[in-house]
Amino acid sequence: MKIFLRKRAQSLLEYAMLIMIVSAALVAMYVYMQRSVNARFKQVQTELDETKR
Repeated sequence: MKIFLRKRAQSLLEYAMLIMIVSAALVAMYVYMQRSVNARFKQVQTELDETKR
């Protein structure tokens, strides 16, 4: 019975660590995604401004 509880706790810990790693990766990617989206909006805005001339 103790082995089962140990393995269960180990699995829970592994899942928690996996969720933390994925969350950290998403947070780190958010900054780059935001920069990319902002750069694309600026590019579209520049193109629209050039077509108005």
